[in-house]
Amino acid sequence: MESNKKYWKGLEEYNNTPDFVENNKNEFAEPLPIEDVLNEAGLSTVTPRRDFLKALGFGLGAVTLAACQTAPVHKAIPYVIKPEEVVPGIPNYYVSSFNGHPVLVKTREGRPIKIEANTNAGAFNCGTDAQAQASVLDLYDVSKLKSPLLKENESTWTKVDEFVKGELNKAQASGKKIRVISSSVNSPSTKAVIADFTAAYPNTKHVQYDAVSYTGIIKANENSFGKAVVPKYKFDKADLIVSFGADFLGTWISGEEFTAQYVSNRNHKSLKNGKMSRHFQFEAGMSLTGTNADTRIPVKLSEEGPALIALYNAITGAGLAGGTLPDNVNADKALKLVGKELLQNKGKALVVSGSNDVSTQILVNAINSAIGSYGATIDLDNPCKLYAGNDAEFAELINEMNRGEVAAVFILDSNPAYDVANTKAFTDALAKVALKVSFSDRKDETSTLCDVIAINHNYLEAWGDASSYEGVYSIVQPTINPVFNSRQAEESLLIWSDNAVKEYYQYVRNNWEKNILPAVGSNWKEALQKGVFAAAEKPAGAYTFNLSLAAVAPSILNNSKALAKDIQLQVYESIPMRDGKHANNAFLQELPDPVSKVTWDNYVAIAPKYAEKLGFKEFDIVSVKADNGYTIELPLLIQPGQAIGTVSIALGYGRTKVGKAGDNVGKNAYPFVSFSNGTLKYATTVKLAGTGRREELAQTQTHYSFEGRNVIREATFTEYKKNPAAGSGNDHAKHKTYDLWDKYEKPGNNWVMAIDLNACTGCGSCIVACNVENNIPVVGKDEVRRRREMHWIRIDRYYSFNQEGEAHAEGAHGHSAINAVTKEKEIAHLNEDQMNNVSVVHQPMLCQHCDHAPCETVCPVLATVHSSDGLNHMAYNRCVGTRYCANNCPYKVRRFNWFNYWNDSRFDNYLNNEFTQLVLNPDVTTRSRGVMEKCSMCIQRIQAGKLQAKIEKRPLKDGDIKMACQQACSANAIIFGDANDPESEVSKALRSERIYYVLEEINVQPGIGYMTKIRNTDTTVQA
Repeated sequence: MESNKKYWKGLEEYNNTPDFVENNKNEFAEPLPIEDVLNEAGLSTVTPRRDFLKALGFGLGAVTLAACQTAPVHKAIPYVIKPEEVVPGIPNYYVSSFNGHPVLVKTREGRPIKIEANTNAGAFNCGTDAQAQASVLDLYDVSKLKSPLLKENESTWTKVDEFVKGELNKAQASGKKIRVISSSVNSPSTKAVIADFTAAYPNTKHVQYDAVSYTGIIKANENSFGKAVVPKYKFDKADLIVSFGADFLGTWISGEEFTAQYVSNRNHKSLKNGKMSRHFQFEAGMSLTGTNADTRIPVKLSEEGPALIALYNAITGAGLAGGTLPDNVNADKALKLVGKELLQNKGKALVVSGSNDVSTQILVNAINSAIGSYGATIDLDNPCKLYAGNDAEFAELINEMNRGEVAAVFILDSNPAYDVANTKAFTDALAKVALKVSFSDRKDETSTLCDVIAINHNYLEAWGDASSYEGVYSIVQPTINPVFNSRQAEESLLIWSDNAVKEYYQYVRNNWEKNILPAVGSNWKEALQKGVFAAAEKPAGAYTFNLSLAAVAPSILNNSKALAKDIQLQVYESIPMRDGKHANNAFLQELPDPVSKVTWDNYVAIAPKYAEKLGFKEFDIVSVKADNGYTIELPLLIQPGQAIGTVSIALGYGRTKVGKAGDNVGKNAYPFVSFSNGTLKYATTVKLAGTGRREELAQTQTHYSFEGRNVIREATFTEYKKNPAAGSGNDHAKHKTYDLWDKYEKPGNNWVMAIDLNACTGCGSCIVACNVENNIPVVGKDEVRRRREMHWIRIDRYYSFNQEGEAHAEGAHGHSAINAVTKEKEIAHLNEDQMNNVSVVHQPMLCQHCDHAPCETVCPVLATVHSSDGLNHMAYNRCVGTRYCANNCPYKVRRFNWFNYWNDSRFDNYLNNEFTQLVLNPDVTTRSRGVMEKCSMCIQRIQAGKLQAKIEKRPLKDGDIKMACQQACSANAIIFGDANDPESEVSKALRSERIYYVLEEINVQPGIGYMTKIRNTDTTVQA
């Protein structure tokens, strides 16, 4: 066991600041608002006891103190004519696709309420990300338009069609250009519709751009191999992974898919077979992928280019100039080691870069060619089709509009007035176009500038399809009739182009029956049942890089020199908000960032020592000014692991016209993006200046503390191979325990869980899945600041130090730590290398369903009790809100309803309206004010699984019941099942030598076991 390694959630805990001590001394940030409660009841604290009891009744008095508001009343309207496929109380499931990935949509009484992974997808079932889980809420967004708009007025589709067709005829007669602007389209049917529209109006061109561009990769592959594609990356085939700023477990290309691949070589099954991949991450800002790396080396943005040159030289023996990092000794040494390991792992290694620079990606291609990646870990013959944007074409479109050459613009699934590099250039050019049509579902930053808003369906109301990879197809089908008077964008294009087929359902079906189903050997009925198909994959060819790098290296070095002159700013996609398209989704806004644990805001991330050098403190509001003059003001966040000399700001915030929840949350960082040499650049130089103001960010990480207790256990892969129990404590004698509890048999089921810390990446999809499944309310920024977030599952992020002054790449084993670290040390005395080279562990934490549950001991009304199948239950109607249970819970996983969140006007921006509440799961009650709540192990799913087995007259099988968090997880890090079944997956997992129980020394006997974190930090070659 790593007794000398220190773990800490944040700098305030590490330094044991007075505020941190005070906040954690008090169990709750604020006392119960007794005065407010009594005033609402028409009483006061000076009311005589006799009058108080007379007014409320003795039996209701205590309840009303905490839960003075009545439970919400839901009115039921019976079906006059019941739909044949709808049985009240029984869910229906429909296959669909979200962002190109297959999903299942759960509906109840005709309402979509939950997104699940499509189990029919086989190898393409990679779980779901947080965006997919939260997307069901977008269907019920009250900020959407109810009818199409024509010249800013509500109109009918007949009038819209008449106007648009008239303007199109004028444009065609004038000989001017027509442009369809969209984000990348991967739908075969949508592409066919646009092609048909172009045939009807030959001056039309489809221009694709992405808010976060991959043009650099596409152009580099075109230059290197004649293939203008994003490759299919195979992280599951790579024994060694080296990433330069690519957050491939988070936002880079296809995070959930790459997570499933990556974890397959690192989870408990892989470790049991003696196999574990090795991962190096070179990056400026601490990313989700960086937190999961075996070895993370901070490098400035200006050092990423020279680092790649150094790696190429180390692999090939070439002498490209500029391949040194004189100011970063750790990185320089690590690169030499990485070069040797890549040569050792030829054909089993993969190098990726998050840069959008063509020259940088060409150099990455040269490296991958030299280590035999093509045909093994990189497939160019079955490419990814999620991204096809062309930055240069979009820049030329702005020029065309400025020259008055464009007569009509149609804007589909994009918002260029918000998310392009130079929004003013775009909006000024757009004003010169005669016909401007947006297919947005709301008045957003771009659609407000248009003549027509032809409101589009939500994907849950729509027909369609997707093709995420060459030969892989998934269907999109409606799960509910259109909620408002919207019409599918493709159908509008069919009508405006006088297509013979005007109904989009029929168009999609015709396209599939003619072009897709024959290739995959299926039929339309099966397509609607299975949802995803794959044609035979082409053999992946081995491509050889033959280009000269004479011009590539100088281009990379010029970019690096331009960044080295000032403070280097990296703009990036955050896990919750991504590109900002779903900024009005309250579930995503309240999802803590996996690294910083900040909600409801973006911020300026800066290294501790660098902030000290510049004279800033955490939460100082600083002015960030770029060379182009763009300036924003944001709070400062001290971020361990951020490269010195750099700062990071997340994109996707600063929306001004998206809806109640998302308007004016954070600041817009897109204007920091620049366009040069044909692609967008996401790194620039800025100046920081203090404003004299401060604003506390709404963070969740240090709301609770384990006070230095040993809750994280880890070991190195070498130690694990010698002893599978290494680090877990299972190879040591356990101290004697004493019970105050009687033992009870569990003759039926014994529901337990195992969580693999080596698989969990900390992405947060489980948090959103739990929110949606269990009707967990959103509380907003101010309430999160008060430590009142309601999440039933949280993911704790812990920092710890690597060996002093060294990177893991030099053989600094994960168990070697700084013995002298104490909480009293100030940031000023920390060695810069120590704070830069922090390692991170993510730990999901939820109710542990203890057999000796301390919450049950102290509840005065038996609201929390133990079931015969091992679960800790909450009887909401009994709870009077004493909060004794939360005070007595060592894991701090119980939540108190300070407000009636679902029916309180103060939370109207989020979920407090009858329409949005259609997303609620009817199997789970909404909790009222004054009630304690916590993870129920999805008891409604357990009961549904039992009932289904009973109906089918068979025993319950392992896998029949899956928790919402478990089903969403791309990494399969969460295993749930019956411990009484020795052959169940969870029983086998809990027999692993790596299993340990958090705080097992206090003998509460938790029902959730954790598998030790294993790091592959041991070198296999000599530097």
